[in-house]
Amino acid sequence: MPGVVLGDNDTFDYSLRKFKKQVEKAGILSELKKRQHYEKPSIQKKKKEAAARKRLMKKMRKIQMM
Repeated sequence: MPGVVLGDNDTFDYSLRKFKKQVEKAGILSELKKRQHYEKPSIQKKKKEAAARKRLMKKMRKIQMM
């Protein structure tokens, strides 16, 4: 759970930027978008397989460039 403790010299803008980074790093916004609409299990499986294929291709391109 992201949270920011304000110090004596911290400005609101600095604290807000720090909080936004923590939220982005935790993946809360992406999770929210993913759960916004119901997705059938078959569609979830297809997306998961496509993402795995994409990661594999990226890894292969990286290896070939070396």
